[in-house]
Amino acid sequence: MKRHLLSTADLSRDDAVLILDTAEEIARLSARPIKKLPTLRGRTVVNLFFEDSTRTRTSFEVAAKRLSADVINFSAKGSSVSKGESLKDTALTLEAMGADAVVVRHSASGAAYRLANAGWTTSHVVNAGDGTHEHPTQALLDAFTMRRHLGGLEGRRVTIVGDVLHSRVARSNVRLLATLGAQVTLVAPPTLLPVGIGGWPCEVSYDLDSVVPASDAIMMLRVQRERMSGGFFPTEREYSRRYGLDAQRMAKLPEKAIVMHPGPMVRGMEISADVADSVRSVIVEQVANGVSVRMAVLYLLLSGNQSAIGPDIAENDNTEKKGAGA
Repeated sequence: MKRHLLSTADLSRDDAVLILDTAEEIARLSARPIKKLPTLRGRTVVNLFFEDSTRTRTSFEVAAKRLSADVINFSAKGSSVSKGESLKDTALTLEAMGADAVVVRHSASGAAYRLANAGWTTSHVVNAGDGTHEHPTQALLDAFTMRRHLGGLEGRRVTIVGDVLHSRVARSNVRLLATLGAQVTLVAPPTLLPVGIGGWPCEVSYDLDSVVPASDAIMMLRVQRERMSGGFFPTEREYSRRYGLDAQRMAKLPEKAIVMHPGPMVRGMEISADVADSVRSVIVEQVANGVSVRMAVLYLLLSGNQSAIGPDIAENDNTEKKGAGA
């Protein structure tokens, strides 16, 4: 892996498989009664969030703490940022505090790249979502979830539906899934597809019903009204009728296909309540898998170990087993 995780486009197939394999091993170890590992003891991870995101911030916090790292949560609200402090000044402050890794979420696309490459910090930078650009750890946890259920991603058909235009999750997933050999189809109204999508490694469709029967996994995206400045579709009812996933559409999925959503969900619009709560839905599992994947990312970046599982984790696992048997 490289020094930072800024985009799924930066990950080779070997990099991505290494992260997923490490997450798999960590998930196995995390099933034990004692979940904490000593791997990052003495390291400091800063969650630097300029946008609200309880789910992602909490997931990174749990991941770092389970690796025994010290965690500092920095929220823009009520901080010096709300008084006008720049990203650069904030980064220099964190650098002076000796942060080993900075997990950053920002409303501006490219903010994570700027933080990593402007010379303001020597910390490892993990992009937790920058504007409408990317959200690499979300794509990794999605791929991890699919791999567990589908037995692999090579040749699998993944359909991503909804507000692609404003979705950093869609961008990260398309790039990562293509790297891992999956066939991705984006489904959305023309107004919710970005300019230049013809250059993305995926297919595009405007007809959800024609794509559903051939999908091994279908991921519904939230319509991000907070990023919209105009009317991108006539009405919510019309959008739901054409691009929402209800029980009738779900019934057309192949037998072992799964339903996904990066959250937060708007039940009744992009996904019906009965589908979200169905046995095909792996939405809650995605959240749980996010901790394992983010543990893997922090472990690989901060431990200096580039193998799927480090000797410190294996030793800790063996020590616990011996203690349990004594």
